[in-house]
Amino acid sequence: MNTSANLLVVDDDAAVRAMLLEYLGSHGYAVRTAADGAEMRTEIERALPDLILLDLRLPDEDGLTLARYLREHHDVAIVMVTASGDIVDRVVGLEVGADDYLAKPFDPRELLARIKSVLRRMQTRPQQVAPAPTPNAAVSPPSGRQRFGRCEIELDSRRLFDCSAGGAEVPMTAMEYELICVFLANPNRVLSRDQLLMHTRKREWEPFDRSIDIRVGRLRRKIEPDPTAEPSCIRTVRNAGYMYVPER
Repeated sequence: MNTSANLLVVDDDAAVRAMLLEYLGSHGYAVRTAADGAEMRTEIERALPDLILLDLRLPDEDGLTLARYLREHHDVAIVMVTASGDIVDRVVGLEVGADDYLAKPFDPRELLARIKSVLRRMQTRPQQVAPAPTPNAAVSPPSGRQRFGRCEIELDSRRLFDCSAGGAEVPMTAMEYELICVFLANPNRVLSRDQLLMHTRKREWEPFDRSIDIRVGRLRRKIEPDPTAEPSCIRTVRNAGYMYVPER
């Protein structure tokens, strides 16, 4: 049992919030609750949790919109908890970046098991780029300020700037920073999804795991010279993975 993880339950049902507060708290987790998106943002400003249990149907912003917001601004695990068991909702939830999905009504023991599983995968946040699983791969990018697509990144301060927008700073999650470091360390080299996960999450890729694809997609929207065109900076190599191609 992990007694150090902080959880945030976002659900408009007061009975569900109370039940999860008591149940998860009894298993050693520090639990906070929010009834809607506004309260969720307030709680996040107070302290970023390790994992958010996010209801799909909320009175102000729906869970999918909030999941997109979280993935754009924060590196936090997300488990969607919703009354909807529709396969479309599940797929869309995973597409926007949820790490797992559970439909109501659920057994609290199953929810607890899923929380533990997600935290095992997501808790470790490497402070530096992990060694590549291939012997000849570079392990660290150059230092200082480096060009990356239409942006420049300050590696030491972990800040990203859009050169096409007058040098405006671009919000960047820890995962996006780690991906950029991996690509900078391995220019013109095909990196598989398994390699990218080992670099950034220290875990292997699993079938139907879309987490790397989702994060690469978000990163492309920030750094590609033309986000509406075929990617030229982070290219997809069919049946192999992704390759970073520096500007010439």
